[in-house]
Amino acid sequence: MKIDTSPREPSRRRQDVLRRLDEEIDIWVASADADGLPCLVALWFVWHDDSVWLATRATNPTGRNLRDGRRARLALGDTRDVVLVDGDVETYAQRDVPAAAAEAFLAKTGWDPRRDSPSYAFFRVRPRAVQAWHEQHELPGRHLMKDGVWLA
Repeated sequence: MKIDTSPREPSRRRQDVLRRLDEEIDIWVASADADGLPCLVALWFVWHDDSVWLATRATNPTGRNLRDGRRARLALGDTRDVVLVDGDVETYAQRDVPAAAAEAFLAKTGWDPRRDSPSYAFFRVRPRAVQAWHEQHELPGRHLMKDGVWLA
């Protein structure tokens, strides 16, 4: 494939990232256990209150990794339209999740984990770093957030 577009400005990339976080429903979630064994799964998510909210069983490898490791890497897109989010994770039992976050998750996905198995938990991922690029020519300006602060 030939690159025939100009690189996007950082502000445009940020707008594109935020639009995708609002519109897309699935996100890749990468985590690791204490021994460094990686785990990669796709989960439904909602972008709410400047965070990515996920729900999965607290007892499965991803739930344990998110709870114990308190860090995750999230990814949207394919190899020609990439968004990577590195973030800090907070875990919420069903009874402790903020109602607004759970309701936003329900509104977007049509599923309410609070009414499912008690083993489900919510995980808030607060972005610390965000990268976004289309193709190789956008790699130099891919860093849009560092240390939790938007650069654009």
